[in-house]
Formats: sequence, structure tokens, C-alpha cells
Amino acid sequence: MASAILRRTNSYAVRSMVDALRIGGSSRSYAKLTVGTDIVSAAPDVSLQKARSWDEGVSSKFSTTALKDIFKGKKVVIFGLPGAYTGVCSQQHVPSYKNNIDKFKAKGIDSVICVSVNDPYVMNGWAEKLQAKDAIEFYGDFDGSFHKSLELDKDLSVALLGRRSQRWSAYVEDGKIKVLNVEEVPSDFKVSGGEVILGQI
Repeated sequence: MASAILRRTNSYAVRSMVDALRIGGSSRSYAKLTVGTDIVSAAPDVSLQKARSWDEGVSSKFSTTALKDIFKGKKVVIFGLPGAYTGVCSQQHVPSYKNNIDKFKAKGIDSVICVSVNDPYVMNGWAEKLQAKDAIEFYGDFDGSFHKSLELDKDLSVALLGRRSQRWSAYVEDGKIKVLNVEEVPSDFKVSGGEVILGQI
């Protein structure tokens, strides 16, 4: 009897979490970030934190990287995801870029960047675990200000993640967004993968 109740409770909790992740998915507007937007101007005074060890953070005096240094004068593919070490992010999203890095370089892409609402030390450990650090540049958005400025943030408290990022990808040329893909819900992996954006460049 107790085990049956526990199974029903766990099943309800999982359904509730999935439903909550989908709330507002298809109706969400991304008015601030559209094709043609200057991503640097859209997030003024915002910087990102390149993935690194704690010791590297200390030696760099906890330096950050201005968006203009990441995007201006360059061809960049950037993708954002809900969190390091999470399922779809680890098993599908990052590998779709890592496994196609030579194809991106052949198209003249200067850098492929992964960004998430995590600190740079977590991003560093995750990148090393995925053996992707040589192919992809990983950046932390430790306080979520980058994604909030772009209106790409989302409350994922139901999954114990707090405020995080939508799942998205973009091709940015000299700071201007040329291609933008945003999943209807963060649990989806339909339009933001490496193979998709390769065909859009």
C-alpha cells in the first residue's frame, strides 16, 4: 500500500515538473532579441566569465570578459542551455557542437561558445568532463544578467535550478545576430543543436 502511494506520488511529481517546464513555452515573446539585434548593445555593461579553475580565477583577480571582446569583429556561434551537468545539455546539446567543430571552422566561424547560468568553475569542470574545452569556449553567466538582459531567462525552480536560461542558439557576425533559434521549452532539443545552425550559416 505504502509503495503504491509512493509510486503515485513520484509519478505526479515528475508530471508536475514536466508540465511546469512547459508553462509559457510556446507563448513566450523574445522581442528584445531578434535577427539584426546587436547583442552587445542589447546587454549593456554585462560581461561573462570564461571557464577556469579556482586558482586561475584567483590569479586573474576574478576578471570577466566584456561582450565586445567576444563578438566584435568576429563570426561567432553561441548556444545557451539551462545548466551544466544536466541531461539534455550533457548528452545532446554540447556534443552536437563538439562533434561538428571542424565543420564550423570550415565555414569561417572564429569561435563556438557555450554559455549557462553557472559560475565559471562549474563550467570548467563540466567542460573537462565532456572533453570539449579544446573545441568550445565555455562561459559562465554567474548571476544570470546576460540572459536576463536578452530576455532569455526562465524560472526553473520546479527542477531545483532556480532562474536559468532558455535553450537557444545564435549565429553572430560582428555583434549582429544573423540567426536565432529558441526552443519552445528548455527540455526540448529540436532547433538549437549544432547540426541545425550549421545549415543556417
